[in-house]
Amino acid sequence: MAELTTLARPYAKAAFEAADAAGELQKWSDMLTLAAAVSQQDGMIKALVSPALTAEQKAKAFVDVCGEELNASAVNLINVLADNQRLTLLPQIQELFEYHKAQREQSVDVEVTTAFELAGELQDKLAKALSAKLDREVSLSTSVDKTLLGGALVRAGDTVIDGSVRGRLAKLAEAMNS
Repeated sequence: MAELTTLARPYAKAAFEAADAAGELQKWSDMLTLAAAVSQQDGMIKALVSPALTAEQKAKAFVDVCGEELNASAVNLINVLADNQRLTLLPQIQELFEYHKAQREQSVDVEVTTAFELAGELQDKLAKALSAKLDREVSLSTSVDKTLLGGALVRAGDTVIDGSVRGRLAKLAEAMNS
């Protein structure tokens, strides 16, 4: 997986820089999301790895499936990826593009898992507190996991805050066994 990300990084950076220069970050985000989804369809995967098709044929088939949703710059990216046999990297390119976009927009997606459903007012307070703590605009999504017993588990990018009862009990047990 790390190797795929390494291969996808220059393409994602180039796409981001082109989108940023054109002021089309959201449009590019939408186009790359579509392209990533198309690249993961069974029929398209078979076409992309087929040795019988040339790079031009693969790119044309890909662009035909996406239709009018891709602008000329995105079609150019598809052609470059096809020429370099990198069309299968589109999911990683899209993921890295979204990372760059979130960094530019000073936003972060936060996933909060709790033992019980959070009230709307509490979700708003939590989002504001996390926004102040992380110094970013927070997009909050919540889920329920009864095995946490109580408290919450917060994931924001690669940051994890484990304030669950289950997590605290695990730390206590580890301390007692040491």
